[in-house]
Amino acid sequence: MKKKILLLMIGVLSSSFIVEGASTTKVSSNNQKNNVGVLDEKISAREFQEIKDRMELKKLVDTFSNLADTKEVDKQVLLFTEDATVQTIQNGVPSGSKFTGQKEIGDAFSQYLELFETVYHINGQHTVEINGDTATGINYCQVVLISNDNGKRIKNTSGVRYNDTYKKINGKWYISDRKSDFMWRTSEEIKQ
Repeated sequence: MKKKILLLMIGVLSSSFIVEGASTTKVSSNNQKNNVGVLDEKISAREFQEIKDRMELKKLVDTFSNLADTKEVDKQVLLFTEDATVQTIQNGVPSGSKFTGQKEIGDAFSQYLELFETVYHINGQHTVEINGDTATGINYCQVVLISNDNGKRIKNTSGVRYNDTYKKINGKWYISDRKSDFMWRTSEEIKQ
């Protein structure tokens, strides 16, 4: 008996896929009626693996942002390889802040996030190039940071472009290098 799994590929592909045993079959989104598709063509195991990798990489960058928002740095650093590097860039120019290894990255993230009472990431497009067990990617993100400055609540909003390198280790993707380019920033007082 063949097992069927439907994968919704929002943002990755415009159609869905059904996996039947060892083969994968593309379902045409134009021919769907009541969520039942007409089988158009077979996709290879390599193509299916790339789709899976893209989904896992998107989940990786989204999880990074979710954990930043909840300030769970102890979990966030586990998304990086043990020897990972993170560098901060302001308007395309390295700011001098570069951290290496999970401990150094975690210490830097903790110190930075302590400055804010609210942290909020909104991830946008994420494009990746996969080459076996390595990949590169660009993720656009809007980051909102709210601090208390002498009794005033200040909202800092930044447009960030993360330039990432990823490694797959034992079947799981990790960030091995991240360049966080803070491309623009606005600051305003929140009046209640």
